[in-house]
Amino acid sequence: MVNNLGPGRLTELRDEAALDTFLASEDIALVEFYTEGCGICRSMEPVLGNVARDRVDVAVATINPRDDPPLIERFEVRSVPLLVLFVDETPVARRADGFVGGDDLAAWIDEHVV
Repeated sequence: MVNNLGPGRLTELRDEAALDTFLASEDIALVEFYTEGCGICRSMEPVLGNVARDRVDVAVATINPRDDPPLIERFEVRSVPLLVLFVDETPVARRADGFVGGDDLAAWIDEHVV
């Protein structure tokens, strides 16, 4: 299931099938793996929302791997928030170092998207 909040907004994904559909429909995608109760994850929402609004070339989504445990193994989720950048459905970069500010996140995306 996908809860798309509209163009330039975060897409909330509910399961692995929704993630696969989302990735197949986007050239470049940034996905945050989060868990309920994670304060840092919550603080990332406005940053991700800004990326979704400002970067029309990057689709942005969030997913809770605890809702679909095979995601934990598939993407080697060891801590949250985990940011994974996909190009043509392939993960090209991952970042799991806590809160990332908007400028740092934009630079990280630019560094990995050529």
